[in-house]
Amino acid sequence: MSRTADAIRSADEHSAHNYHPLPVVVASAEGAWMTDVEGRRYLDMLAGYSALNFGHGNRRLIDAAKAQLERVTLTSRAFHHDRFAEFCTELAALCGKEMVLPMNTGAEAVETAVKTARKWGYEVKGVPDGQAKIVVAADNFHGRTTTIVSFSTDHDARDHFGPYTPGFEIVPYGDLTALSRAVTANTVAVLLEPIQGEAGVLVPPPGYLAGVRELTRERNVLFMADEIQSGLGRTGKTFACEHEGVVPDVYVLGKALGGGVVPVSAVVADRDVLGVFRPGEHGSTFGGNPLACAVALEVIAMLRTGEYQQRATELGDHLHRELNLLTGGGAVTAVRGRGLWAGVDIDPARGSGREVSEKLMERGVLVKDTHGSTVRIAPPLVISKEDLDWGLEQLRTVLAG
Repeated sequence: MSRTADAIRSADEHSAHNYHPLPVVVASAEGAWMTDVEGRRYLDMLAGYSALNFGHGNRRLIDAAKAQLERVTLTSRAFHHDRFAEFCTELAALCGKEMVLPMNTGAEAVETAVKTARKWGYEVKGVPDGQAKIVVAADNFHGRTTTIVSFSTDHDARDHFGPYTPGFEIVPYGDLTALSRAVTANTVAVLLEPIQGEAGVLVPPPGYLAGVRELTRERNVLFMADEIQSGLGRTGKTFACEHEGVVPDVYVLGKALGGGVVPVSAVVADRDVLGVFRPGEHGSTFGGNPLACAVALEVIAMLRTGEYQQRATELGDHLHRELNLLTGGGAVTAVRGRGLWAGVDIDPARGSGREVSEKLMERGVLVKDTHGSTVRIAPPLVISKEDLDWGLEQLRTVLAG
């Protein structure tokens, strides 16, 4: 039995089957490339669903983590530590906000945003206790906790995990009229992904985010933008909302904030929103730990240069030009996305998204399918144009086969 087969067999035997990974076992990685246990190299065109925006083993991030590992890694929030204030200050400044509530995973950040909106609604807006409503979009993906799957329309994520948490209204994504009708006096927030990732990298119609911003401001409702996948450089801007000149009330961040080194997430907003919390009402033992803060501070410093946003813009334009050329041949029915992020719909006659992903893996390129016929492409922002072109050539070859 090969090392790959042995590792997969052992994983299947001893781990819950909550994922269906491609049959590759990664042993090391650097930049945009990964090497498996057999010594085969693969071009990473997924980047950990945007967690690895800055590539594998980024030297700046690894050095920041190593330096902090030698000092202190965890204090819990029972005590202060010397990286916390700087992290909160710098992240708030990056977002143009006043306060930060740090957590670990993206789902934790979304849960935190939900609690924030409800508490704000009761204590600031004056919604009767227990009646707060949050409007969300169909086909959303915000995580898989019991509260979050309560407002999911994905049957795989939702079915047989009830009873479900009430207080959510689901409307079609991109439909301002439906959103306006759903907002009532008891609505405390609208929670949206500026670009829906898991749904297939769906970009909303032009003017949609600006319309959401105007509507929520008029109705005294918080606009909460889940930028966990779309934020921190992926689309060519620091935040995807910037493409429409929109600043939400609340940013929900994660994935790339930890640089692919440690899990770091956060809710970022002004004092009139996050100021509703008092000691004991919310927290996390690991949230805002020294190691997380050290790595995230380096991520923030890297984003401040604008280098990665510019790379995502330039390489993203090239990526979409090349992908759109594939739509004329029948193998690809649609291409969506922004920056170095694309959803490619495969003609079912040419194979499922999973089958295309497996064929690409055989040719040394790693991507992942979603919703049957869609392949997601999201390479690290540090990928070279030459490597990106090589990966695209493998896709062309697979689709021509």
